[in-house]
Amino acid sequence: MNRPRYQHGFFSRLKRTKGPEVWVYRWRDIDATGKPKMRSLVVGSVKQYSTETAAWKAVSTLSLDINQHTFRPEGRPETFKQLVEHYQMIELDLEKSSERKVRQTKQTYGIYLKTRIVPRWGNSRFREIKAVSVERWLGSIDDLSNGTKAKIKGVMSEVFQHAIRYGWLNDGENPMFAVRQSTKRTRVTEPLEAVEFRALILELPHKMRLIGIVAATTGLRISEVLGLKWKDIDWKALQMEVTRSVVDGIVGKCKTETSRRPVPIDEFTTAELLAWKRETAYAEPEDWVFASERVQGRMPPWADTLLDRFLQPAAKRAGITKWVGFHTFRHTYSTLLKANGEDVKVVQELMRHANISTTMNIYTKALTPAKREAQSRVVDVLMDRSRNVLESATEDAA
Repeated sequence: MNRPRYQHGFFSRLKRTKGPEVWVYRWRDIDATGKPKMRSLVVGSVKQYSTETAAWKAVSTLSLDINQHTFRPEGRPETFKQLVEHYQMIELDLEKSSERKVRQTKQTYGIYLKTRIVPRWGNSRFREIKAVSVERWLGSIDDLSNGTKAKIKGVMSEVFQHAIRYGWLNDGENPMFAVRQSTKRTRVTEPLEAVEFRALILELPHKMRLIGIVAATTGLRISEVLGLKWKDIDWKALQMEVTRSVVDGIVGKCKTETSRRPVPIDEFTTAELLAWKRETAYAEPEDWVFASERVQGRMPPWADTLLDRFLQPAAKRAGITKWVGFHTFRHTYSTLLKANGEDVKVVQELMRHANISTTMNIYTKALTPAKREAQSRVVDVLMDRSRNVLESATEDAA
């Protein structure tokens, strides 16, 4: 049996009375009576696409959709790369809003596909990709965490599910369902003791020190700290709106509705923020609180850059033997809340976790004064406020 051929169509250049020539893409279709019929589409001018190769790239995903709607056996993509291109056109179009994926998620999926998945599997026939091969490949990647590998597996699974939706695979033929990939952390994040935290931030420059203070006294994730703008801070109410996150230069929304709730700010943290606002060159309402001077304030810095250049060297200078990352501050905050004996609902809302249980989420809310008092008790411990440690910082902000 001969394998069905994939219909690619062909190009021709068409002269116009005015303006440059245009590329015309032509393909065969079947009309309502079952008879073959030629169809055409003007892709763009030769100024837009100087070569036929460039024009082919512009219709690479369109050709798959054309084949799908002709209901021919040759309407199936053959390689995994072709399948990915169709998936990206339908599911990852950044110009189209989607209830299923926010823009940040689409961009992240695109990065995984471009940098990891397609380079390895692009030329493979997607119907021949086996679970064991993918499992071994993931196991051989040494520079990624288990969590990231699990995300890559999830992206590949979505691509295969896309093939099932379009009828290019049968139900139950997604090989990713049989891939075993642990999500267990290989490195345990340990909270800092209060004395370790104070030693650490004294080793940091002003902006980095404030990032650490904000993270450790509010429990914000580093992506949310970097996503803060001055307009988000209500100085009178002593709270901040957390509406966006920044990951590797990509601005997106917070993960859940719970994450987007206002967060109280202790007076100490407020004073530190005011001191930084007077010092920074980027203090307008629309400016990033922690704007990067390297790009003239247009974006905040990348978290990984701050980790490598400032945070971990400072931890080493402070004599801290634990592995210290930005999530360490969130763990420290959570640990101190629990150590102080705070109400479990207060802890949940301060950490902005999605739920303890459905009943607690629907019928119980922690009062703002209780949350503020709980947060202040954490700051008392971290900053040793009774002994006026870091007194100079508050004097600068006065």
